[in-house]
Amino acid sequence: MRGDLVRKLLARVLTTGLAVLAFLVVALTGATGWGLAIAVAALAAAAWERRIRPSADGVAESVLVAAGILVGYARRLDAGFDPALAATALVLLGLVLLVGPLRDAGALEIRAANLPVRSWTPLVAARLGDALLVLLAVVALAAGLALPAWVALVAALLVGAGCGVVGLDLARRRFRPTAGGGPVGRALRRHQPEFVLYFSAPPGSEYQVTMWLPYLERIGRPFMVLLREPEFLPAVAAATRAPVVFCPTLKTMDEALVPSLRVAFYVNHGAKNSHCIRFSQLTHVQLHHGDSDKAPSANPVSAIFDRIFVAGQAAIERYARAGVEIPAEKFVVVGRPQVEAIEVRREPARGLTNPTVLYTPTWTGHHADANYCSLPVAETVIRRLLDRGATVILRAHPYTAQNPASARQLARLTELLAADRAKTGRGHLWGAAASRELSLTECVNRSDALVSDVSGVISDYLYSGKPYAVTDMGADGAQFVERFPLAGSGYVLRRDMSNVDEVLTELLDTDPKGADRWATRTRYLGDFPAESYAEAFLGAARRQLEADWNPPGARAAQDGSPLAPVT
Repeated sequence: MRGDLVRKLLARVLTTGLAVLAFLVVALTGATGWGLAIAVAALAAAAWERRIRPSADGVAESVLVAAGILVGYARRLDAGFDPALAATALVLLGLVLLVGPLRDAGALEIRAANLPVRSWTPLVAARLGDALLVLLAVVALAAGLALPAWVALVAALLVGAGCGVVGLDLARRRFRPTAGGGPVGRALRRHQPEFVLYFSAPPGSEYQVTMWLPYLERIGRPFMVLLREPEFLPAVAAATRAPVVFCPTLKTMDEALVPSLRVAFYVNHGAKNSHCIRFSQLTHVQLHHGDSDKAPSANPVSAIFDRIFVAGQAAIERYARAGVEIPAEKFVVVGRPQVEAIEVRREPARGLTNPTVLYTPTWTGHHADANYCSLPVAETVIRRLLDRGATVILRAHPYTAQNPASARQLARLTELLAADRAKTGRGHLWGAAASRELSLTECVNRSDALVSDVSGVISDYLYSGKPYAVTDMGADGAQFVERFPLAGSGYVLRRDMSNVDEVLTELLDTDPKGADRWATRTRYLGDFPAESYAEAFLGAARRQLEADWNPPGARAAQDGSPLAPVT
């Protein structure tokens, strides 16, 4: 997260500094060519800042760059007052002032994928800032080549015409909305979705949705995905055939949540979940995006949902252990369908030669009490594994790069693995090869044992029956297993790594807890037949869609009328 802050600050300094420098060089010196070159550099910096800060306000910088370019243009032409250049200046000024408000207005419009509608206005509005930067670069190029001013004027008028069309369409949508809702709402009514997967999360969290999409599709009922952040739209839409809708405002949610909906599924405890919970006609079901003994897995906010789907009895006990009182009837044990393809090994792991070990460090978390990350001490573990002839699959948490220290520690581990692979030829995997080219299930199936932090990966790995070690990164000592019961069937690595050799011997050679894992497996992942394991979730989800399973609440009386939110 500190790394993001540094990049944003650097982008701001570059954009502002280069814009000021470009104007001063052109206005106060005779180095017009250098001034125009610096102006182009300022535009490039602004484009970079827009990528890492989409909401960045660059009006002042754009005015300075435009002014510098126009002054340089006038000097290059050296023809006195040029009406075309003056008109270009007026158009550029208007565009600089209008692009931001038009972009913001377009960002308030509903957008959709996998629906037979084409809503071009919000997409074009989102690109107007980029169009302005390109236009200024074109004008700077025309100035540098001393082209006639009408060339710049034509380019400015073309962009201005596009802005005008976008502005008129946005005004029509706002002040003269179409009767019966917009095209997205009408398409959703025709689609008749019976349930919605609602999602809001920080960037990089789309895995929370994509892990559930195959199972939601297997329910066999029409559904939709509703997103609250636009950056998720392309990735989620590519992962499903169901309609995916981005709703930036509560008003657009009113349009998207059509009357045919009965159930809303959630995969996290995001703050914006409350925007959907207000629709009391829906049955609200929390799925979670993993099962672990982490503190967030017993979040008191879970109590607001009508149903809480959990993997096993251990999850219910976890809430009770944390002092979170939730009525028993809200819990539904459905297993963890994502583990159905994991290969099961029933024999204890004893005397493994040249084992493959999966290492899955978690991230540092938002708060200190949720920091279970073992990366600060991981080098010792990796070196000991290499000494034992192990092949390592290093699969880090998607949020690891948000912490610069974690990113550096992870880079050090990849250097170790790369050096060992070059020396021994062992097929270590890391980076994209372990996190994008392979699924977690494939990583589990390739491995003989797991080293992990307190995280949901351990619950998934437990299904395989293979041994695992858990890092104790706190100061819990003897209370570690009490706080994190899943560690009781694994081998606990102390923070100071004083028992690393002992733990690796148990993990890879003797495996004394092989029998204990099967009882733990039932408590954490349910007792469902392997050949139909996912049916527990599918059956429970289908039951929620039956009319008599909905919570009390008056459904809209007329067909086609919108759902009524709680006020």
